[in-house]
Amino acid sequence: MSARAAAVRAVGWPLLGVAIVLVAWQFGVMLSGVAPYLLPSPAAIARAMWEGRDMLASAMARTALGAAIGFACAAAAGGLLGSVIALIPFLRRSLYPLATVLQMVPVVAVAPLLQLWVDNGLPMAILSAAIVALFPVLAATIDGQASVDPGLRELFKLHGATRLRRWWKLDLPWSLPATATGLRIAAGLAVIGAVVGEFVSGYGGTRAPLGIVIQAAMRDARTDLVFAAVALTTVVGFALFGAVSLVGWLLVRRWHASAVNDSEERR
Repeated sequence: MSARAAAVRAVGWPLLGVAIVLVAWQFGVMLSGVAPYLLPSPAAIARAMWEGRDMLASAMARTALGAAIGFACAAAAGGLLGSVIALIPFLRRSLYPLATVLQMVPVVAVAPLLQLWVDNGLPMAILSAAIVALFPVLAATIDGQASVDPGLRELFKLHGATRLRRWWKLDLPWSLPATATGLRIAAGLAVIGAVVGEFVSGYGGTRAPLGIVIQAAMRDARTDLVFAAVALTTVVGFALFGAVSLVGWLLVRRWHASAVNDSEERR
């Protein structure tokens, strides 16, 4: 099977599944006579999305901005802290379990506290997204760098490499596959965190993001608009996940090619 045929099948089957669900949903709503405010049809959701396209596009951009900045902060902080913790065994034994416990605290529970520390609006969404997305990057970085082949560590030690040089030449490249996986998980969580921050911050007007659009539509019993906004948050999540996955794939591919070349040169 050619690469093009494999790509078509990989994309075609999920699209076919979505189409079947939407058709079944549409006919199910039509035949059951369920009230539109309880469950709108896909056609009604599409109509609401088209009628509010300008407002929804602006809201989606605001949510995407908050999620992307929060993810970037989490990626930078998680990669840096994870590397420091992985390099120092004492920190790995003392701080890693604490970070695991803190991850168990729902962001919804601490979101009201975040209002005391940052301004409502975009800063709130960014901080909420960063908190949710931090741990997967941190954990993946620590686990990836802790799994380095001990023989390679000894080889670097025999050649007098400092910890910093060993981290740059060995630990960091070795952990790329694990870190890429953590970044993909964090990308999806960042969108969730951003929307939670928007729910709590409650800022609206012309700068209202998707979280506020959902809340306002619920108060007005505009369930079709709620579904439209939720669908767009999914689009934001897929876009961020896809971008991170592509970058991670390119980095891992480059690392793998470099490792193969080094192995061939040693032979």
